[in-house]
Amino acid sequence: MGVLFIEYPKCTTCQKAKKWLEEHGVVYTDRHIVEQNPTAEELRLWRDVGDFPLKRLFNTSEMLYKSMQLKEKLPQMEEQEQFDLLATNGMLVKRPIVVGEGFVLVGFQPEKWAQVLL
Repeated sequence: MGVLFIEYPKCTTCQKAKKWLEEHGVVYTDRHIVEQNPTAEELRLWRDVGDFPLKRLFNTSEMLYKSMQLKEKLPQMEEQEQFDLLATNGMLVKRPIVVGEGFVLVGFQPEKWAQVLL
């Protein structure tokens, strides 16, 4: 069946993660996070399935995040506003993301990926 691998191809962390998936024989469908930006509904579902804080979906190291001063603004924003904001630009979303049956992994953590995917 496989998993959905959401990435930004120029991202070196995404490149490492993709290589890891291939080396471990994990079957995946690739999705470019900018060309096919996640919707607010997808992001909410992934957060709920992954059971992690919404803040984890934000790419805090991205220049866009910093230029928009989101560190200061997010605490005052309603949850739906945050999901809607993430859905406007894939560069705001932390990557890579792996979505599978009953789990969502955000960011590349080889040890955690091995526990869930292997």
